Amino acid sequence: MPVPTFGHPGTYRPGDTFRNRIDLSLSGVHRPRRAGVCGTPVLGAESIVLAGQYEEDNFEEEEIQYSGNGGRDPKTGRQITDQVATTGILALLRSVETGLPVRVLRKVPADDGELEVYRYEGLYQVVGSTYAPGKSGFLVYVFRLRPLVGA
Repeated sequence: MPVPTFGHPGTYRPGDTFRNRIDLSLSGVHRPRRAGVCGTPVLGAESIVLAGQYEEDNFEEEEIQYSGNGGRDPKTGRQITDQVATTGILALLRSVETGLPVRVLRKVPADDGELEVYRYEGLYQVVGSTYAPGKSGFLVYVFRLRPLVGA
């Protein structure tokens, strides 16, 4: 099992792009090939991926709102049940307590405009969370992350 890395892995830095989830995993920037959160309930979250799948997600320069996982219909992308605290959510809740940095990756259009790539946005700190009705009326976890300046 790989040793958890809280911070920049190897020589990768913000702005680096990756063709797909396999490249993310092989690089160690975000090891899970499907899950949006890499981490454990004991240590916290090492990295997250914003891929535009949850309606509560919002990426702004000063703060990210990142929803927990689960309760989403895979065909429509809409929230159809309340979220429950599973491994990824528990890891993010732990990160609120530890204050350790979390790598943020985001799915964005490639420079050629035809494909999408994953861009490493940098290190963030999980500063809080809520568990409340979301846009579809179901209970969702929403985590607030702020960029770590100079990291």
